[in-house]
Amino acid sequence: MTRQGGKIRVACVVGTRPEAIKMAPLTLALRRDPAFEARLLASGQHADMLIQALAHFGVEPDANLSVMRERQTLDHITVAVLEGVGDWLDANPQDLLLVHGDTTTALAAALAGFYRKTPVGHVEAGLRSHDMSRPFPEEANRALTDRLASFHFAPTPLAAENLQAEGIGGKGVFVTGNTVIDALFWTLARADKSERLEEGAPLVLLTAHRRESWGKPLEEICAAVRDLLERHVGLHFLIPLHKNPQVRDTITKALGGRPRVAFTEPLDYPDFVAAMNRSVFIMSDSGGVQEEASALKKPLLILREVSERPEALDLGTGVLVGANRGRIEREANRLLEDAAYRGSFAERTCPFGDGNATARIVAIIKNHFTEV
Repeated sequence: MTRQGGKIRVACVVGTRPEAIKMAPLTLALRRDPAFEARLLASGQHADMLIQALAHFGVEPDANLSVMRERQTLDHITVAVLEGVGDWLDANPQDLLLVHGDTTTALAAALAGFYRKTPVGHVEAGLRSHDMSRPFPEEANRALTDRLASFHFAPTPLAAENLQAEGIGGKGVFVTGNTVIDALFWTLARADKSERLEEGAPLVLLTAHRRESWGKPLEEICAAVRDLLERHVGLHFLIPLHKNPQVRDTITKALGGRPRVAFTEPLDYPDFVAAMNRSVFIMSDSGGVQEEASALKKPLLILREVSERPEALDLGTGVLVGANRGRIEREANRLLEDAAYRGSFAERTCPFGDGNATARIVAIIKNHFTEV
């Protein structure tokens, strides 16, 4: 494709805190490159946490759809983002629309771009659990977004192979690494001692928010935490509570008032990185944490039954334990009681990137829109 002059108009769309973190390095790079006119559009799917994450990188949205409402449904988010992004694109035509990952914002924004024949680039394309119910609705969101996109920035060779197996291969698929590693390294390079937690008692960082974790699974996870606290009298848990009331109500009911359990509001990203670094190991159902923990060489217990990032399992940077109380306890006890096993995670290879995914994506976009 040959442009007739002028800047390449690119809009990045984000809706949640993880999207904001992963798209911030790319937004910064596009804004700094004179070849681009880069805009950032926030859907506001998770409004407060999104703005908080962007602020760490010194990034502000050019527009915010502010779609969030209390106890919002997937239907509401989908319709509101589809209409909001569509209206914004009508008023601000773009050469390329960039979306990220597996959120409802990514799917709805990609659909809005598709309806206007605006090319869509999918950052973090091709990840698959091969189970539409786990993670829900993220597995479907990601697969559908890949179908709508023209550019697929796959973080790993396996992700690219998934796309090819679905007939989405060809010139539009690029293996770039994941921009979350860029964001992590950017944050680590700017951390000072005041942002690092002091050494002391053993600490475990726990995060859980996935829809498939709601209810009984989350209760089982909390039961395992209680058992671990009883067995290891010096152990502490740090639990940043997700904003969703179903998540925080379950956790606070099960663990509230217990000694050595600290609840916080969602942490600023540099504080979250410091907490990961300070932890003996991490327990999480997050997709992004699977990548960050791998890069930080921190043992991770993955609180899910399946993962769309099997590279972590294949290379041993994460252990799949689900929400099974017994499995969680066995693996956690092994990490706490076997120093050699715990230390072996520091020698395992991170498969998710080298911190240069942003530069690769920018170069790919520029080459496409400026080639003669």
